[in-house]
Amino acid sequence: MKIAYVPNLRLGGPNQSLLMAINDIIDDYHNQGYKLSLRQLFYQLVVREVIPNQQAEYSKLSTILTKGRMAGVVDWEAIEDRLREPFRHGAWESPREIINACANQYRRDRMENQSVYLETWVEKDALSAVLRRAVEPYGCRLMVNRGYSSTTAMHDAFKRFIEPWEQGQAVKILYLGDHDPSGMDMVRDISARIETFVRGSTEVNESRATFEIERLALTMDQIEEYSPPPNPAKVTDPRAEAYIAEFGPVSWEVDALPPDVLNSLVEHGIQRMIDLDAFDASLEQERQERQILKDLADGMEE
Repeated sequence: MKIAYVPNLRLGGPNQSLLMAINDIIDDYHNQGYKLSLRQLFYQLVVREVIPNQQAEYSKLSTILTKGRMAGVVDWEAIEDRLREPFRHGAWESPREIINACANQYRRDRMENQSVYLETWVEKDALSAVLRRAVEPYGCRLMVNRGYSSTTAMHDAFKRFIEPWEQGQAVKILYLGDHDPSGMDMVRDISARIETFVRGSTEVNESRATFEIERLALTMDQIEEYSPPPNPAKVTDPRAEAYIAEFGPVSWEVDALPPDVLNSLVEHGIQRMIDLDAFDASLEQERQERQILKDLADGMEE
């Protein structure tokens, strides 16, 4: 919804043109069912050559977008802040209402009866809301690393993997991260740290602890196909010399890929890994059990 809280706010000609381009992008993604973060909007403006790929332009965009929303030019619901979300416990008016809610939310483990235990990991929290759309239908866990993952988070992941290993499942991770010196190293880092936990643990049979991680994005093939805006490689990164020797002095950020491309990569990656017949059987059992809950709610008085 567009609401003018400052209806007399003056916007110069260049700013009005930029806001028109912003609304075109917002409408495009809204029609696909997506909301954008500020950084994703910035990259789409860069890709369309509306603004240059400069930090000063990113800061300017934040200011212009605020003015546009305050003036009622840009929809308030079009941009989301994925870090500053309020929390409140749910409340219910009757037992019947909560049983109905449980019926609507009821899900089985949709990854049951699979030969693999699968998770999707992403380097950046800004993409968590986008990728959730792809992983949720499959019941695949989404893990946000925020750069190199912490020791605590890596150990927690290792502990999650123990039960699948005991059940004879292979553990696989689909990984999405930046194409820069550190981003390209994170797949190696994750593998090495999981292997360290496996070797040093008395809880795991090392011969059963099959672990694989696949870099789903960002790859050079995707860079060539989608042409995300380049950034200078961080020469202060201790991994920069080896990276520049292989790829040159430029880098690319994974969140520059359009949301529909990211979701398609994840969805196809998951489908490649799982037994779709077992997945469909789990969905059917879930449907039947959800109906039991709905019948229970229907038999209760308000």
